[in-house]
Amino acid sequence: MQPVALQSLSELERASLQELALYRLQEKLLVGDFSLDRDGPKGSKSIRQKLESFSKERKDCSPHTFGIPLSQVIANDRTHRQLQEAVGKSRRLCLEVEATVTRFRAQRQKKSGMSPSCVRAPDGGFPEESLSPTLPDKSFWSQRRGALSVDSITDLSDNVSKLLEALQLSHPHELDPRRVLGKKNMLSLNPITWQVPRIVERCCTHIETHGLQTVGIFRVGSSKKRVQQLREEFDQGLDVFLDEHQSVHDVAALLKEFLRDMPDSLIPRELYGAFLSTATMEGPAQLDALQLLLFLLPPCHSDTLHRLLRFLGEVARHAERSWDADGQEVPGNKMTVSNLATVFGPNILQKEKPGEKDAGALNFEDSAAIILVLQRLIEHHQALFMVSPEMQCDILRRLFQTDPDVIDYLLRRKFPAVPQLEREGSAEGHSPSALPGWTRSLESSSVSSELYSNVSFLNLHVGI
Repeated sequence: MQPVALQSLSELERASLQELALYRLQEKLLVGDFSLDRDGPKGSKSIRQKLESFSKERKDCSPHTFGIPLSQVIANDRTHRQLQEAVGKSRRLCLEVEATVTRFRAQRQKKSGMSPSCVRAPDGGFPEESLSPTLPDKSFWSQRRGALSVDSITDLSDNVSKLLEALQLSHPHELDPRRVLGKKNMLSLNPITWQVPRIVERCCTHIETHGLQTVGIFRVGSSKKRVQQLREEFDQGLDVFLDEHQSVHDVAALLKEFLRDMPDSLIPRELYGAFLSTATMEGPAQLDALQLLLFLLPPCHSDTLHRLLRFLGEVARHAERSWDADGQEVPGNKMTVSNLATVFGPNILQKEKPGEKDAGALNFEDSAAIILVLQRLIEHHQALFMVSPEMQCDILRRLFQTDPDVIDYLLRRKFPAVPQLEREGSAEGHSPSALPGWTRSLESSSVSSELYSNVSFLNLHVGI
């Protein structure tokens, strides 16, 4: 078994990983009574209700991006994308019908202008070419209505993972494990859709494309008027495209404003003290604690933080001047890891909510700790968002105790050739009596012999 990206785990595995991380952090006394089971928005709206509320919000000019919870920003982005797709499909349908009607009229006019001898077929009849408009078949309409129910979500294979995303569009808040922990029958066995707000993705992509050589990307002042205009366009739900004509400094300021104005903070405030306490640690112990804390984050916060850290790492890679293939000097942007941590630290790790008293006031010790912690996150972001083989095995052990019926499916995904390899392992002399107790207990349980075979393989080939 190899380390895997956190985002590749199924929704059920990520929920179990959160519980494991919380338990280990409590053992280390880094986290106290932190509750994963937070109440999300009550109820889930249908697609029609979402589109209607989307229209009402546009009339009321309520913000779509700034100053609202991150989960709501992502839900708004999905509703916007869903509306665009629906409009696009409707336009394509109208064009298809219009083209068919035009062709139908042309054929009728052509036939009306021909002589009877030309119109009739050799056998004396008329050509059998259909003159009826060709409308989309039933499969098109079934696709528009949604051909699968949410009950079939765990039966989807890897080949239809895109259908999973389509189903999850109508249940955005169910993606948050805070809402469904303790209700694992509602959790999917497929990975959660990548949850990064449109504004974060577009700002990062713009700077990566047009601004990596710009000196002082996040230090040089921006145009307040242009930044305000971009902010209003995102808040109105418009499809904002950032091209080469946009100032890199304006886009950088927009990204910082979004992070600063988040009411729930990218790293939850309940974990503020725990993250800062890692600043006094060193080496592997520090990285292990940071990784466990990252595993606690809700998926939308985890994915967004991962995207941001990857972006900051790319910016820091271009901090110093370099030379291209032609020997020409390429200027550096001067944004080292330390400088980036100084700029973004207070926006990512917030002790108080924006607007509250003393929200912007930090003592020297906290400021230094925030910078140090964010430096470590940027420098080691690739490793921190990977799940080790040992942790994967712990997840499977935990799920075997709580949801044994899903183990077989998860192992099939991780090891497509499990049965064959397990038989090879048995041929080498491994016997069930040599397996750990938790695996031997499968023999007397009600699970299938194939499940026992697969879990036995896990122990033999992972070295548990």
